[in-house]
Amino acid sequence: MKKLLLLAMAFASTQVSAARLKDIANIRGVRSNQLIGYGLVVGLNGTGDSKSDFTNKSMERMFDRLGMKVDAKDLSSKSVAAVIVTATLPPFARAGNKLDVTVSTIGDSASLKGGMLLQTPLRAADQQVYAVAQGSLLIGYSGTGVIETTARGPNAAMIERDMGQEFASRKMFRLTLHNPDFTTAARTEKVINRELSGKYATALDAGTIDVMSPAPYEGKGVELLALIESLDINPDQPARVIVNEKTGTVVIGQGVKISKVAISHGDLSVKVGGDSKSSSSSKDGAKVIVVEESANVGDVVDAMNKLGVSPKDLITILQSIKAAGALHGELEVL
Repeated sequence: MKKLLLLAMAFASTQVSAARLKDIANIRGVRSNQLIGYGLVVGLNGTGDSKSDFTNKSMERMFDRLGMKVDAKDLSSKSVAAVIVTATLPPFARAGNKLDVTVSTIGDSASLKGGMLLQTPLRAADQQVYAVAQGSLLIGYSGTGVIETTARGPNAAMIERDMGQEFASRKMFRLTLHNPDFTTAARTEKVINRELSGKYATALDAGTIDVMSPAPYEGKGVELLALIESLDINPDQPARVIVNEKTGTVVIGQGVKISKVAISHGDLSVKVGGDSKSSSSSKDGAKVIVVEESANVGDVVDAMNKLGVSPKDLITILQSIKAAGALHGELEVL
């Protein structure tokens, strides 16, 4: 019988591991941007698009730009494939830097193996060109094997314009938490103000903290941000239980508690709030679990593990406890 595996049990202590601020928050304005473009891959060994009007029209326009007049109706080559090219433009990108690109077929091309991507402008959501891609392609891999209709172009794109703002001279910075939480925001404000020895940080809501630049850091925004992002913060989190029935894994967050409750499931009885401490026993063929009232979900799961309770039965029991209002926290079943 499959035994449940308990992970991330943090019940014995109320202390939460500290995380660097840079790992739980972003600086407003420091973000990446998605780029996309339409292009052609040539040099394929008979694995290109068989009959595609838009591929032929694209080839016609390409030859026209190169000074050659041809009719799309006369073009038919399985060495060419129409593709979509995507890339991610990092923050503070500078003209001349290189980017990796991902190339995917949009026609009936069977493989991009051995192909070369022709010059392809890459645009952002504002329809402006930020990079141009061209170069040889490498076939991609996944857990199921080779995927020949998708390829990578390492350093195939070149950035055409500078990105990012001037941070050194800014007097105010805005931090946004990855997981908005009032407690975490308040802790972040307190830690920053303590480090800067003054009231420079203000939590605006559960996910936003504004930081004013102190006088010693005027014109030194980079140094200020380097100091702030390395600060240790104890992030708070909702009480949550996540159960994966397929793998038999139960992940329990800190703070998940169970109130006084009694459950009967088949030949199994669970009682929280008994006279004795956490224990398990068998009486007249029935399996009985008695857990003290101050117990958490981990105590209950551990006791049921000792009795060989299956993951399916555990999920049913946890759902029943939650439905009864006795499980204080979110329950998510994958």
